[in-house]
Amino acid sequence: MATQEIPSDKYRSFLHDEADTTQWRHGGPPTYDDVNKLFEEGRTKEWPEGSLEETVQNAIKSWEMELSHKTRLQDLKTINPEKFKIFVNGREGLSGEETLSLGSYNALLKSSLPDEFKYYKADEETFESSHEAFRSAFPRGFAWEVIKVFTGPPEIAFKFRHWGFFEGPFKGHAPTGKMVEFYGLGTLKVDNNLKVEEVEIYYDPAELLGDLLSGKHREDNTKSSATSQGCPFSK
Repeated sequence: MATQEIPSDKYRSFLHDEADTTQWRHGGPPTYDDVNKLFEEGRTKEWPEGSLEETVQNAIKSWEMELSHKTRLQDLKTINPEKFKIFVNGREGLSGEETLSLGSYNALLKSSLPDEFKYYKADEETFESSHEAFRSAFPRGFAWEVIKVFTGPPEIAFKFRHWGFFEGPFKGHAPTGKMVEFYGLGTLKVDNNLKVEEVEIYYDPAELLGDLLSGKHREDNTKSSATSQGCPFSK
């Protein structure tokens, strides 16, 4: 059987030698042309080829790609599936299967707050609905970069930046066109083959959701329209 031809990506490994056996969520491997352009135009630093920073950055991009686009844990080559756990803001860790089922956005935005204080209810979202919400909000993609690497393997500590332009609707909120960005800290524990065993992420979700919820909500538009129609002198 011929190996499926996969578009190259200098920031992510697509594991060409196993392409014919991999089960992709959308029928085939993804392309990242738009978000790569956004990344190259907006990154704050360009790391030298072969540097620890570039290696960590590309490894995490590859890891995120696999979580978002592969459907079977056995096809993820960037992690140790038997040991993998992800911890976000000190919450209970999620296994590889749980993360693959929830999706990266739901994993990052799960919250132990009471429902009335949740601006994004990860428990009510599916993998598909969460990714669709953010694809809609960021039509040019949601770029990610390493800002600094503090320690090398086997326990890698790093600072990151995540950003995109809010140019599409998000949960009924109109786009503002403004850049949405947040910073965070993370650690990766890797084995001798540099496969990830544990991930810890710390960031403030309000930096992300606050900007996405700042756009005018469609309910506000309805109220405004009704007021305008009800009072002809308002024109």
